Amino acid sequence: MTPSARRKICIVVASRANYARIKSVLKAVKAHPNLQLQLIVSASALLYRFGSAVDVIRADGFEPDEILHIILEGENPTTMAKSTGIAIMEMATAFANLRPDVVLTVADRFETLATAVAASYMNITLAHTQGGEVTGSIDESVRHAVTKFSHIHFPATDQSAERLIKLGENPDYIFRTGCPAIDLLPEIKGKPLPKQFFDDWHIGGGSGAGATIDPVKPYLVVMQHPVTTEYGSGLDQINETLKAVHGSGMQAVWFWPNVDAGSEDISKGLRVFRENTANHHIRFFRNMPPEEFALLLANCACMVGNSSAGLREAAFLGVPSVNIGNRQNGRERGDNVVDADHDRDQILACIRRQVDHGRYASSHLFGDGHAGARIADVLAECTPPIQKWLTY
Repeated sequence: MTPSARRKICIVVASRANYARIKSVLKAVKAHPNLQLQLIVSASALLYRFGSAVDVIRADGFEPDEILHIILEGENPTTMAKSTGIAIMEMATAFANLRPDVVLTVADRFETLATAVAASYMNITLAHTQGGEVTGSIDESVRHAVTKFSHIHFPATDQSAERLIKLGENPDYIFRTGCPAIDLLPEIKGKPLPKQFFDDWHIGGGSGAGATIDPVKPYLVVMQHPVTTEYGSGLDQINETLKAVHGSGMQAVWFWPNVDAGSEDISKGLRVFRENTANHHIRFFRNMPPEEFALLLANCACMVGNSSAGLREAAFLGVPSVNIGNRQNGRERGDNVVDADHDRDQILACIRRQVDHGRYASSHLFGDGHAGARIADVLAECTPPIQKWLTY
């Protein structure tokens, strides 16, 4: 097939988490003989304080076709809504320039919603990963809204696929592929963390700040993001987690929060703790390349926080996870997860329980490691009508 005849697949990456959850699809689309990859990088994926994911993307051999700056500073509900509006305008311009056949958007973020609105009004086929899942926060509403805009669906689980059908989506265009994030894990599963792992980072957030981590000794991985529907509570919530992790006496690798409303409150709590707490055992990072993060997670004693990685990747790796608060409410999970409220004593008790338990059996709930190739094959063949109709 000549280059001009290949289907143009435009994938939008808007954050460090987006990239980890779509990297295998980028690789599969780029390698597919009948597809042409187009890449848009935008939002916090471009910002230094959120880990400069664009540098990691380029180092992996993916050069963006469009760079879109859409984030309005403030990290509050107003700036989040305005950033969504800016994103719609910038995405529309980018799609007009690139003229893709299909736009692929990821999960449930406000940038995902902007991508869906722009593509839909421009009569471009829209594909969506991770639809049909249930969680807390505004993400719950965004995900299902994007489902209604989307023409092709790539849910990660059987239960998610069933929900899409109940939402009125055509089963002919629902493909249960698994989550592309899992595709990064089979190759690193069972590999130990190198002794020099924390020595030097040239991309993905620098070498971190805080305590020195001994990779030979047990450590925690912590990732806690703001909950937009609980805006104003972030500082109190992060302080409870900090007290619990510090009280465990274990060394910890802690990742900076995402760009959602409330991010600054959580960041403030982390900065105050880092500067004012003597002899703590925590090292703070903005980002890591996806495979390095996966290796770090695979070898930790327990993951703590409210990131979906504690339910998705950690389940496949058999890593114990303590899920805090309401951000992942209702999401499917394996046996590796225990839940805690924003209470230091409860969090600490759960950490100790999970560390004492040790590894869990690997779960393939969210995929078996081959989602990227499946998604690329579908994108090469699937041609749904632009006009959607309810099927119920």
